[in-house]
Amino acid sequence: MNWSPDTEAFRPHLTAARPMRIEQTPLPGMLLIEPRVFSDERGFFLESFNEERFRKHGLPEHFAQDNHSRSVKGVLRGLHYQMRYPQGKLVTVISGSIFDVAVDIRRDSPTFGKWHGLTLTSDQPRYAWIPPGFAHGLLVLSEVADVVYKCTELYRPEDENGIMWNDPALGIEWPISRPLLSDKDRRYANFAHGPNDVPSAADAAIEP
Repeated sequence: MNWSPDTEAFRPHLTAARPMRIEQTPLPGMLLIEPRVFSDERGFFLESFNEERFRKHGLPEHFAQDNHSRSVKGVLRGLHYQMRYPQGKLVTVISGSIFDVAVDIRRDSPTFGKWHGLTLTSDQPRYAWIPPGFAHGLLVLSEVADVVYKCTELYRPEDENGIMWNDPALGIEWPISRPLLSDKDRRYANFAHGPNDVPSAADAAIEP
């Protein structure tokens, strides 16, 4: 049989992609996003960002910075936030798996001081949308993990703050007792005893 691009035996068979799905989490504003994934025997294709679709679902249309971190198993990064320039973050994993955590630190929020965690893995493309006004942290579950995330504001070292990862007042159920931490992350104060510099929900709102 002579090969041609139209030969049935060589034609890729695409699996039907369901529409982008957005799931609310227990923290108002924090979302779990499942993109449309087109897959066949060659691999898969997905849109990691689509301005029109994001606008339709009330998500930010413009981001100021993209970040990529690689970490080994047991590394815990966080809990980080910015005060004067709070960042919204669209987080996903392109290799490996992580336990991703957000803490609502908006003073006038009904879920102030509450946290939510979810597992993100490269085997199942999903995105966590963490709005401005949240502290963010992650723990690497796989041998190595590559995490990429879009930010609505630039990283400003002079504005960066943090909360101790194992603050008993927050009670985050990290699946580890002795993570690998940076010196900076070891020095953060507990939530109840840290500086009173967390934003209000209004302060953290994104302009449409």
